[in-house]
Amino acid sequence: MSQTAANTTDVLVIGGGTGGYSTALRAASLGLRVVLAERDLVGGTCLHRGCIPSKAMLHAAELVDGIAEARERWGVKATVDSLDWPALVATRDTIVARNHQGVVGNLRTAGVQVVRGAARLTGPRGLHIEGAGEFTARRGIVLATGSRPRLLPGLTPDGRRVVTSDDALFAAGLPASVLVLGGGAIGVEYASFHRSMGAEVTLVEAAERLLPLEDAEVGRRLARGLKQRGIAVRTGSTLTGTELLPDGVRATVRTPKGEEQVVESERLLVAVGRVPVTDGLDLAAAGLSADERGFVAPADRSRLETAVRGIHVVGDLLPPPSLGLAHASFAEGLLVAEALAGRATRAVDYATVPRVTYSSPQTASVGLTEAEARARGLEVEVNTMPLAATAKGMVHGRGGMVKVIAAAGGPGGAATGPVLGVHLVGPHVSEMIAESQLIVAWDAEPADVAAHIHAHPTLSEAVGEAFLTLAGRGLHQH
Repeated sequence: MSQTAANTTDVLVIGGGTGGYSTALRAASLGLRVVLAERDLVGGTCLHRGCIPSKAMLHAAELVDGIAEARERWGVKATVDSLDWPALVATRDTIVARNHQGVVGNLRTAGVQVVRGAARLTGPRGLHIEGAGEFTARRGIVLATGSRPRLLPGLTPDGRRVVTSDDALFAAGLPASVLVLGGGAIGVEYASFHRSMGAEVTLVEAAERLLPLEDAEVGRRLARGLKQRGIAVRTGSTLTGTELLPDGVRATVRTPKGEEQVVESERLLVAVGRVPVTDGLDLAAAGLSADERGFVAPADRSRLETAVRGIHVVGDLLPPPSLGLAHASFAEGLLVAEALAGRATRAVDYATVPRVTYSSPQTASVGLTEAEARARGLEVEVNTMPLAATAKGMVHGRGGMVKVIAAAGGPGGAATGPVLGVHLVGPHVSEMIAESQLIVAWDAEPADVAAHIHAHPTLSEAVGEAFLTLAGRGLHQH
């Protein structure tokens, strides 16, 4: 296809994942013409290999766990006779397909032109899309090419014995044993899923605790919950050797004491993080380059615009403080689209973006950890409310907590200042974090929250109780 006026548009987006398609939809709604280049399927990793299929499988795992709880705690004599893996997979795939159809339909309705093919930069305003030719952007180009699993030297995934988070759910059948390498959110979720499905699970993390970027108490509580479920949690430990067997993997793990332990499993799941994808993008053609970690850094965080004017970046290509989370990518896409439309924008406040791990138990956090607050020289008030101290927490019987971190000494002589962070562990806390997101984002004080009554009996009641105590009005907690 030769270069013509038909190939000139307002905005060119490379990548149709959460960051890319949200940019495209918002830009189109603001009256801009948009061409979105995607070499695979719109929706990206989150929709097709990550967030959506994994949460579908984790819901199935929750149902299995519920049957076990019914039998062990409530006298309901029920058992799981068998797992119909093809039926489970079919339900998961139906959910993914319906979501994909929804994204495709939304893009079509918005008037976004989706072009299938790999794209590379040809200049600060130009792209070449494989099979479609040359395209030019009047307003700007958005880089949204996402990330892929980080691999380790000598561990080549084969889709059966060694797998990554991108293909773990798509490997044939359920293994009887799994060694999960990596105790971040992805590794913890997969460890939790496989344990629910009956596998013997060993979870290895090099850091001293699970979810090392979260509050220390979150990591400790999570590890306790996983161990109670029979998962062998090995923190402060490293993988020092692997041997492929005909039907599995033999791995050597070094413990914090320097001891070498041998772990044999049917499957080794490598979940040690993700790396940005810039392969074939030809950043240099537009005057750009990735940093030593592979990220493309913005020069202006309020517009997510690179040093090359008119080229913006969203999603997993962004370095910290960007979080590499799908919902953060949505916010970044909205920001960039509005910047391209000439609207005033401001940087995403990542401290108020919630972080959730969908294991059993779940974790959910927003704002600063206690260590981060103290590292900034802040004096803080901290209160931890056990979920088991509430009636609904006792009903669920799975422990958990609400931890609130507030600045010490508020204006006008108040006991505490603004809430800096909220950290939750327990059942269904992924659905409880939204309230705390608003509390932190709006600089509310514990007294502000304590003035509002939470429904009884609910798990969220523990959030209200935690703030009542910090406000000096403790009811069930003193």
